[in-house]
Amino acid sequence: MVITNGATDQDRDRAQARIAFAASPAVSAAGGTVPEPEVPRGLKGVVVTETVLGDVRGQEGFYHYRQYSAVELAERRTLEDVWQLLLFGELPDAAARARFAARVAPLRHIPDGVAEVLPGLAQAGRRAGAGALDGLRTALSLAGSARGVGPLYDADEATRIDDALFAAALTPTLAAALHRLGQGLTPVAPRDDLPFAANYLYMVTGTEPTPVQVRAIERYLVCTVDHGFNASTFTARVIASTGADLVACVVGAIGALSGPLHGGAPSRALDTLDAIGSPERIDPWIREHVLAGDRIMGFGHPVYRTEDPRSRLLRGVAQEFGGELVSFATQVEQRVVELLAELKPGRELHTNVEFYAGVVMELCGLAREMFTPTFAVARTLGWTANILEQAADSKIIRPSARYVGPPAPRPVPAP
Repeated sequence: MVITNGATDQDRDRAQARIAFAASPAVSAAGGTVPEPEVPRGLKGVVVTETVLGDVRGQEGFYHYRQYSAVELAERRTLEDVWQLLLFGELPDAAARARFAARVAPLRHIPDGVAEVLPGLAQAGRRAGAGALDGLRTALSLAGSARGVGPLYDADEATRIDDALFAAALTPTLAAALHRLGQGLTPVAPRDDLPFAANYLYMVTGTEPTPVQVRAIERYLVCTVDHGFNASTFTARVIASTGADLVACVVGAIGALSGPLHGGAPSRALDTLDAIGSPERIDPWIREHVLAGDRIMGFGHPVYRTEDPRSRLLRGVAQEFGGELVSFATQVEQRVVELLAELKPGRELHTNVEFYAGVVMELCGLAREMFTPTFAVARTLGWTANILEQAADSKIIRPSARYVGPPAPRPVPAP
């Protein structure tokens, strides 16, 4: 995979991604000079590869998985259906759905030798204040070793798919077990008769969820499965390009997701609601923090220049529950958007997925420390699909950096 100047669907990003030539040329292997490509900071708008898995069209407020609207999939299909779509390219019929369920159910169970280390990982995570997410990286890595997951470079397509299913099926079980152990509770074993979303809530809470909770969390999971070349997906693909094993790719992606600027924002958005506290405090609180240069979690997105379609979907899911939390969240959202337009004109800062994601997950009975692990549970399905796609490309991802330090070489001083 080579980073090139590829066009996006947005003229603004095209302009940012256009390669210019640096004023200071680089020396070529032949002794001459060659121009250095200039790309935007953070690789914004730069196309790094081709994919059939989906796209994000930020100017339109639209994204899709393969050929289908991701929002429509969340409203009309199950998580298992979307999982198969990403892996195999087609939505399943009833027979394919049943075969897939039978195939992945045994993969939910924790392998021998892994369960014994989970209590220590859970306690370490509690001491670090990281909850289940830190332990998940270590537990998943150990599970991959216990299974004998080998390098993608050496594996055939069937083995890669088996490993992808294993990682995505086991992640929710590990996340739920680590959370419960961290709370001093006994892990709840997965149930083969429950679908993905219901089984996840059951393992976390220890209680079989209501149909309303299941559909709410399933729609959240579906709408966050994949979202273009975000930081964690790109991380997974960079690791996959080295030929490393699939579980290593997922572990690296979880590390990227743990950052508050990527997957760590849903709980912080709810913390904002707590800090505001009441409707009359919305305006003064937001003005104070915006004018101080603070980031308002749950607002603004690096791609969308209009309302995040995931936020719109999850607002509707939250409103199905109703209640004081949803009412207050809706008031805060409206005023924050209005105040950001006033205080930061021209920035086009709208609600993003994290704002209502936190509201929905809390209404489904998930503790705040489980918000980002739940995001990881969903995103693992998208990561593994991207890893499989990347594994078919033998080119390692190896960009360059421009050195801006003191002139070199200098003589090394004597000690």
